[in-house]
Parts: sequence; structure tokens; C-alpha cells
Amino acid sequence: MVLTHTTNHTYAHPFPAVSLAFFLRYCSPQLNPFASHVLSTDTIESHVDPATGRLHTTRIHLKKSRMPPAVMKLLPTTLTGGSASQASYILETSVVDMREGWMSTESRNLNFVGVLSVVERQMYSIPKTRTLDNTEVETKVVFRSRLGEKLRDKLSHQNLSATAQEGGFFARLGARGVQRTIETLASTKTQDQLGKSREGMKMILERLRQTGIIGVLELRRAARERSVAAA
Repeated sequence: MVLTHTTNHTYAHPFPAVSLAFFLRYCSPQLNPFASHVLSTDTIESHVDPATGRLHTTRIHLKKSRMPPAVMKLLPTTLTGGSASQASYILETSVVDMREGWMSTESRNLNFVGVLSVVERQMYSIPKTRTLDNTEVETKVVFRSRLGEKLRDKLSHQNLSATAQEGGFFARLGARGVQRTIETLASTKTQDQLGKSREGMKMILERLRQTGIIGVLELRRAARERSVAAA
């Protein structure tokens, strides 16, 4: 079973500023308090394609509690490690075409993929009306739980009553029910996160409007120095 959630949003800012804010959105919790769950961000690879002029970037983010707590409670400790405060890695790839005015991004979880795979794809673009002061973004998130598939295989090879005693909640709920429950809980959590993500982007965009890129980078440097001094 696959669950898909699609949303559309328009930022009242030009495309160059929005694409820059995307890369700065996790730079500091002082600049974006909605990103306090992001522990670190590292750029793995970045290059400009000489043939197209497009910027290709691959980054990895370490985030706290990526798996929704309600989902964690459904899972055995053999899968979760017994803690809902797990951190996980998110792989992000992006392509930016400044000449044509678009940016495509994809983010996917690298942990818990055997339980729940979450793939978020976004397309940022200048509106078809060529309103240069605005930027449109379409976000599509695809959820897929493979845990139910594993349970279905198990149920098909074992006696149902024996499995019910052994599997408890999972066996009674059923493989498809487990998948649907996990995917629905994750979808609800993601809708909330998308709203916070937009608010974080707006804060970065407002900082860029007020202080420019140099001002934002100076604020990030100061925040890092305070963090190092506190450690």
C-alpha cells in the first residue's frame, strides 16, 4: 500500500531568494527555530553541469525523532531499539536551474526504511504568469510501509491462531491494517511538519530581505561561535 500527499504553496518572494532560503533553512536554529530538530547538515557533493548550467547538490541531514512517536509505539523494540528519541539520516538531492527558473528537490529517510519509507519531492518554479515576485512550490510526499508486507508473508506461512498468540496486536490488526495505520499516522505528522517548514522558510526569507545574504551568514557565524563556546 502506498499513500501520497500533495500540497501547493506560493511564496511572496522571487525565485532566487526562495532557492537560496532552501539551502539556508537548516543553517542555525537561531535563524530558523522550526529547524531545532536538525542536528547537523553536511554537503556530500555539489557541482554545476557545464552543459546545462544547473547546480546539482547532494546533502545529508541528521534529525531527531524522524519516526512519529505514535508509530514508534506500534513497533517492537527489536525494530526501534526501545526509544522514540532515535535520530535518523535524511538524504537530500536537488537540481537548480537559475536561467529557466526552477528547482527540483528530493528527500528520503535512510533509517527505518524497513518500517516506513518517506520520499518528499518538491518543485519550485516561477509562476506561469511570469510573476517574478512570487515562487510556486508543489510538494508531493509518498509513504510506504513495508512492515505489513513482512507480516503478511509471516501470516501466510503460519497457523493464524498460533500467530495471534505470538504476534499479539500485529496479528490481530492484520498486515494491511498495520501498513495503513503506519502510513496514516506518518501522513498526519508530515502535514504538520510541512506547515512548520513553510514558516521556517518564511523566517529565512524575511532575514534575507532585511539583512541580505551577508547579514544571514554573519548571524550564522555568530550562532556557531556561541554554540562552540557553550560546549
